[in-house]
Amino acid sequence: MLVKVCGMRNGENIRAVEKLSVDLMGFIFYSRSPRCVTTLPEYLPRFAERVGVFVDEEYAVIKETAHRYKLSYVQLHGHESPSVCQRLRASGMKVIKAFPVSVADDLEITDRYIGSCDLFLFDTATSGYGGSGRSFDWDILHAYVGAVPFFLSGGIGENDVEKVLAFKHSKLAGVDLNSRFERSPGIKDIEKLDRFITKLRENE
Repeated sequence: MLVKVCGMRNGENIRAVEKLSVDLMGFIFYSRSPRCVTTLPEYLPRFAERVGVFVDEEYAVIKETAHRYKLSYVQLHGHESPSVCQRLRASGMKVIKAFPVSVADDLEITDRYIGSCDLFLFDTATSGYGGSGRSFDWDILHAYVGAVPFFLSGGIGENDVEKVLAFKHSKLAGVDLNSRFERSPGIKDIEKLDRFITKLRENE
């Protein structure tokens, strides 16, 4: 199971999180987020793949940011169309499209994105764009029958390892960890992450 830690921006914190052998690290480029990256961190991951998170951003800005930060993935949290996703993939980027979920009908929109994304991410529906620290009923995802693998997101915390391990879906690719592992916005609690990841790896 892939482990993605999102909302990174401090160089030493990034270095410490990478030592936990996470698979992907997310950097938020959305100005309204308290975790927004505004300056290049003094350290960027060398082994974990870099993911840039955008919300309804212009294509040119995404491309320039991807080049500057050497991103492997772009994660789109807004109302980006399948054609935007296809254009980014055609330029060599891997694409994660995020979808807010509160009821099973929310999954229907994913049909439009088949063939234009590498991964989906299912997050808690809120008035914002993720990072709420709130979870949703994962049983809703049993209604998802698409072919695109997905990340499970939304309020996952240190005490949710058993819940993650108990959730079975053929397209579950990994978990996305963020606000409930923080000491402050953008600064992760290394001990909490270490305990969660160790237990997850030992039991998956």
